[in-house]
Parts: sequence; structure tokens; C-alpha cells
Amino acid sequence: MAYREWGDPANPEVLVCVHGVTRVSDDFDHLAGALCDRYRVICPDVVGRGRSSWLANPQFYQLPQYVSDMVSLVARLDVPKVDWFGTSMGALIGMGLAAYADTPIRKMVMNDVGPNLNYAALIRIAEYMGREVSFATFEEGVEYIRTISATFGTHTDEEWRKLAGDVLRRKEDGSWKRHYDPAIAMGFKSLTEESAKQGEAAMWAAYDAIRCPVMLVRGSESDLLTPETAADMTKRGPHAELVELAGIGHAPTFMHDDQIAIARRFFLG
Repeated sequence: MAYREWGDPANPEVLVCVHGVTRVSDDFDHLAGALCDRYRVICPDVVGRGRSSWLANPQFYQLPQYVSDMVSLVARLDVPKVDWFGTSMGALIGMGLAAYADTPIRKMVMNDVGPNLNYAALIRIAEYMGREVSFATFEEGVEYIRTISATFGTHTDEEWRKLAGDVLRRKEDGSWKRHYDPAIAMGFKSLTEESAKQGEAAMWAAYDAIRCPVMLVRGSESDLLTPETAADMTKRGPHAELVELAGIGHAPTFMHDDQIAIARRFFLG
């Protein structure tokens, strides 16, 4: 599992930032650059994505494997505690790790996800993540990423090129493709409403076991994290502090100063 590192490698104050299901560690370039004055910032590529290896058996592209990988990563960092910023899947991984009685997580931001996932939104995500697509030019790839990621909210043309460039790679034939193992979609393709509900029960149990401070960020237009679930998360488990960002769906990118300031306030006070 590859990871990017920012700040002083001897700094005992560590912030781990983990991306969404089809994204990569580069998503946190702006956030890490803004917080590395106070933290050693670690941004991993979850297996099957970015610079990390692909799994030989795609059935292991599941949350328990990802949590196990992060346990190993934290052990490698050799610090007793870390703060955690997770976007979507990255927040669910953090939730699993934070549920342990002896968790290394001290504080956690959960960016636009919760234990109760909207089934229709999951199917929408699965539809595009499992589709094999390639682009003749980088610009075609940018337009595609811009279309499927429109819910990220308003960004400049330069920012869209950054968001696209982070997840596109040029192949030997000159075409551009997304930089992850298409097999990560296997778990989503087998999902049913019944299995989704069973998974939710386990995730709520994990959430209710969390004792560290949690801030929940929700895009006001999000179809993955509903207002009802967000409200429930403020009333049970760690009683998350809720921050809602207007005009954004799933999920806020934390590329902009106003969003980064929210994370800085929560982590550093």
C-alpha cells in the first residue's frame, strides 16, 4: 500500500487522510499542504487504487481488508495516536478502526457518509465505477470525470483538471484510463437492498462503539448521506458535530480554503 507523506517525519502529531472509493491520495494535496505545519500528514492509496498494488483475489476489496491495512499503516508510523480525515469510503474505514476499544484514532472527520447508506446512491456509484472506459485524449477524460463528479460542487477548470489528472493514467497505446482496478466494483455489483440493510446494522453497531470526538460533514445535496441519517448520528454513538455545506452533493473535496478551515478548527481548535 503506497502513501504520500507531508510535513516533518519526526512530528508525533499525525493526521491520516483516506479517500473515497474510486479516488486517490492526491485528493488531499490542498488539505495536507495547509495542515502540514502542525501535522505529519499521511495520505494512503487504498489497495486497488492509485500507486498501490491490486489484490490477486478481488473478493477482498471489502471494508474489513481496508481496516486491517490501516492497522498495519498506523503501526508502521510508530505513534500512539492519530487524527483521521476520511471521505466517503475513507470515513467508513475510519469508523471501523475507531470502533475498537483500544483505537489509535483520537479525533475523526467523516466526510459525507454514515452507517445508513442510500441504496439508490450506491447503485449509482457502482454503475460508473465498474464501467470500463478509455479516452483518446486527456481532455476527454477531464470532461468525463467532471460529469460523473459534478456533485463535488463548483470548481475552476484548473481544479477539474487536477481532480481528473489524479485518477487518470496514460496507457501504452496512448489512451487514458482511470487509475484503479475495475474489480473493486465486484462487491457493489452483488449488493441487494436486503444485504445493504444487513450491512447497515453492523455499521451502526460500529458507529455506536466510537468514543472519540467526531465531526460529520454533509453536502446539503448529498444523495448518499441523508439528512435523517446525519441527524441520527448527532444523537447516538459519539454524538457527532454536524457541519452542512450548501450547494454540494457527494462529496465535498476540501480543496478550498473555507472547507479546509472547518477541518483545521476541529482538529486544532
